[in-house]
Amino acid sequence: MRATILDEAIRGDSDALLTTGEAASLLGVSRQHVVNLIKRGDLPYETSGSHRRVRRSDVNRLRHSTVRMSADQRRSLRLAYAVAGAICIDPQASLAVAQENLTTMRARHSRGQAARWLEQWQELLDGPLDDLLYALTSPSQRSRELRQNNPFAGVLSSDQRDAILASVR
Repeated sequence: MRATILDEAIRGDSDALLTTGEAASLLGVSRQHVVNLIKRGDLPYETSGSHRRVRRSDVNRLRHSTVRMSADQRRSLRLAYAVAGAICIDPQASLAVAQENLTTMRARHSRGQAARWLEQWQELLDGPLDDLLYALTSPSQRSRELRQNNPFAGVLSSDQRDAILASVR
């Protein structure tokens, strides 16, 4: 019976919701590890009553994602470190720039995957600063995706950005 459910989960609809136990079986990890992935923000989830459910497509993405970062992802992470530094130095100004950019971006991308990433940025901007800094600088798959849609353009000067990109090459 359990094998049948797992087979259906592997082959089924990519939007199908799985239990944390089913996700753990697909990933070859413990259920607690799946819960930890969810808490860290590496695996999006929905709730059904008091239970967490994860989309099969998100589990498969995590399952097949590469651990190594591409050159573009390394450059993006290095820029994120500098942005995080700028936020720590002047949080009010940096977050004001990000909020203004985010408002513009959300007006252009009101639907689809980009809108979901922008909604997560809004939640991070509205939440504790440490959570924002962690999401910005984490090497996790979720943070890699977030950095592709980040609202921090203009926080660094062109000279700072160019110097960082030159140092990564």
